[in-house]
Amino acid sequence: MAATTTMATDDFVAQADPYRRELLAHCYRMLGSLHDAEDLVQETYLRAWRAYDRFEGRSSLRTWLYRIATTTCLTALENRKRRPLPTGLGGPTDDPGGELVELPEVAWLEPIPDGMITDEHTDPAAIVGARESTRLAFIAALQHLPARQRAVLILRDVLKWKAAEVADALGISTAAANSVLQRARAQLDQVKPSEDDAPQPLTAEQRQLLECYVAAFEAKDIPAIVQMFTDDAVWEMPPIATWVRGAEHIGQLVDLQCPAGPGELRLLPARANGQVAFGVYRLEPDGVFRPFHLQVLDFDGAKVKHTVAFFDVGLFPKFGLPDTCPA
Repeated sequence: MAATTTMATDDFVAQADPYRRELLAHCYRMLGSLHDAEDLVQETYLRAWRAYDRFEGRSSLRTWLYRIATTTCLTALENRKRRPLPTGLGGPTDDPGGELVELPEVAWLEPIPDGMITDEHTDPAAIVGARESTRLAFIAALQHLPARQRAVLILRDVLKWKAAEVADALGISTAAANSVLQRARAQLDQVKPSEDDAPQPLTAEQRQLLECYVAAFEAKDIPAIVQMFTDDAVWEMPPIATWVRGAEHIGQLVDLQCPAGPGELRLLPARANGQVAFGVYRLEPDGVFRPFHLQVLDFDGAKVKHTVAFFDVGLFPKFGLPDTCPA
């Protein structure tokens, strides 16, 4: 009996494990949280392993796992509020030097490392799709949808399931699935990013901009920082609810609110949500640069149009960023 159970477990792991990364991306789209998504992927695999002897193969194993993951996510969302970014809670401040309002009690949207949802073995087309469907703006837009609408839209528009497959997975009629999708698309149209926001390879100008961006922040060169943002750029920084719009306001915010002086920041490159990111380190009194926040950037041509600075340094290990940065 023990040998049979071990063989069944080994077979399950061999068959199911290749889907772990894409299931993590799926749960992340549903929850907007890397930590919650990791927990729910574990729960998905536990449920699937327990039911594996009853898997009849009427659908592919991949489809079966997605069904379990979707149900698991819907159950988890029953008593949870949406995860916002600061821009989803109110308007920008006109006083970048004023009091910053921190809301630690809010469950904020979290970024996800590219390396956790794709790797060097992933098909290039799948990498593009994964990056596009995990953009911060898209994940933030999904948070405006009720859980069932979110699930239907992701299954239909991201995973390209047929309406009948979605209906079967959620235990509703095909007509109901189509109706839910129509309502989800209508609501998402009001808040979703434009097609121009789809991820594109960095241009030579953008790569040069990033070099200047790092140099400007490390030197705390405010005029240079201002020049790198679009006139209507947005800067937000959860768990601080205060956010600003406009290059001049961003410059004032960094100048007046950032506690680090010239030479007291270091930026290390990362990738999050299919976007350029930086782990930002701050010099502390003991002379060591330690994690300060994680910036995720969005471009408009050769300028930055949106930066989200996540002040959750617990994210650094997930992005492979070191505990300290060499001086």
